[in-house]
Amino acid sequence: MTAWLINRVVQLRDPLSQTFAALADPTRRAMLARLSQGEANVTDLARPFLGQMSLPAVTKHLKVLESAGLVTKGRSAQWRPCTLNGAALRDAADWMETYRRFWEESFDRLDVYLKTVTASGSSKKKPKGKSRGRKKQVE
Repeated sequence: MTAWLINRVVQLRDPLSQTFAALADPTRRAMLARLSQGEANVTDLARPFLGQMSLPAVTKHLKVLESAGLVTKGRSAQWRPCTLNGAALRDAADWMETYRRFWEESFDRLDVYLKTVTASGSSKKKPKGKSRGRKKQVE
């Protein structure tokens, strides 16, 4: 029931939300990694997971990937070849790129600021007082 509800919620969201929801699951990311090497049928995609989940569960994962636009499933006789659709991944990467630039620029500004604070702090004279090191011996 929970998986159905999660999949149903994913279907109701905007495309970017569907992409990130689909990418949130490690099984689906593993399937995408396999498809990045080339086309594969459903059985090939299911093979690494069959000890942990059923074929219908794998098929549900593929449906989530399909509804997010990350995978395209074709039909060739009894085979169902799946291919990776990079356009949905590109949209997510483009969205993240804006924030990556923002954070890099913020870190660069912080770096400049910290260098000015460190430089101004090291140029100040050290306070006079007792030496914490060894005392010089007077001969």
